[in-house]
Amino acid sequence: MQQSPETAAFQHWRRNLAVCVVGSFTTIVAMTLLLPFLPLYVQQLGVEQPAAIARWSGLAYGATFFSAALTAPLWGRLADRYGRKLMLIRASLGMAIAMSLIGMATAPWQLVALRLLAGLLGGYASGSTILVAAQTPKAQTGWALGVLSSGIMAGNVVGPLLGGVLPPLIGIRQTFWLTGAVIFLAFLATTFLLKEQPRAAAMSRTSQQQQPADPPVNHRLVRLMWLSGMLLIFASMSIEPIITLYVGEFMQGNHQITLISGLVMSAAALGTVLAGPRLGRLADRVGHWRVLTGGLLMSGLLLIPQAFIKAAWQLVLLRFLMGMALGGLVPCITAIIRHNVPTSQVGRMLGYSTSAQYIGQVSGPLFGGLVGGAFGMRPVFLATCAVMLFCAWLNWREMKK
Repeated sequence: MQQSPETAAFQHWRRNLAVCVVGSFTTIVAMTLLLPFLPLYVQQLGVEQPAAIARWSGLAYGATFFSAALTAPLWGRLADRYGRKLMLIRASLGMAIAMSLIGMATAPWQLVALRLLAGLLGGYASGSTILVAAQTPKAQTGWALGVLSSGIMAGNVVGPLLGGVLPPLIGIRQTFWLTGAVIFLAFLATTFLLKEQPRAAAMSRTSQQQQPADPPVNHRLVRLMWLSGMLLIFASMSIEPIITLYVGEFMQGNHQITLISGLVMSAAALGTVLAGPRLGRLADRVGHWRVLTGGLLMSGLLLIPQAFIKAAWQLVLLRFLMGMALGGLVPCITAIIRHNVPTSQVGRMLGYSTSAQYIGQVSGPLFGGLVGGAFGMRPVFLATCAVMLFCAWLNWREMKK
């Protein structure tokens, strides 16, 4: 019995999701792996002065996210035109090559250039988001994107941990080569296991007759989702520069300040990993708008007590709860965009959404550092709370229309 176009388009979505989660996890690990040992690697490349080491380290770390933000819309547009699987193959192979070359750098400028190249050639996680959003049944979109989001966030947690463990065991350069080899395995899995519905078949006359016409782009709504994604990541990252100093206020003379600071940073990510699939499933059932608005409101309210804690363990608990509130929000944003643009423009619109989130990733720590330096650390939480509540109000107003 011949399958309907809808069934044929979605028959491989679970396997595709598994491949995308593994590939996104490994590439995000690669992007964040060097955080603990980046200054040491810069020093190995011949930089001796502490100020110069700090400058080169900052340039090298930010380079990947800068080039990734610039190229995300381009890769999204090409995914719409030539296929999403092809873009994932390009991203995984490009990242495998770039990571291996980083392990062969002999000068700091080469490290920065190769990190730029990694961002330029990468984009596996954003490409996976596009493919999963486009080729998952609408009733399962929130859950699938929640699972993918958890895999991406897990990469953000595991990357720095592996970066602290592997170099003492096998060496810094060997760590990059091992990472490149693992990403190459993700490239092979993407090439041979991922199944994308052929575009010719998807655009067949039969399919066009049986499926309703794509909705026009709701530009106002899509722009609101871009803004929401940017502010969401902005709020998540705003306290990163001040965590160690803030924790130090409650642990003066304690040598475990860095350990507790690491727990604070990991708590939000762990909450997101655990809550992502559950909030995604809830969004599929009650509506993505409701979960998005409620999550923004809850995360904004949870920022208030973080400004008035009396002990470091309270901050760990509150950041974990905030991570749970934030867990399903990026998947909700992706699902809302997916359901309000034509299939032929999904990649481009989600590419711009990814760029907006990268802007939040850069501007959040900058905002936190500036406010913390000028007014103290507690106002950072309250100012970020105001941003989140404003974003929740914007989405609530749009939902009521």
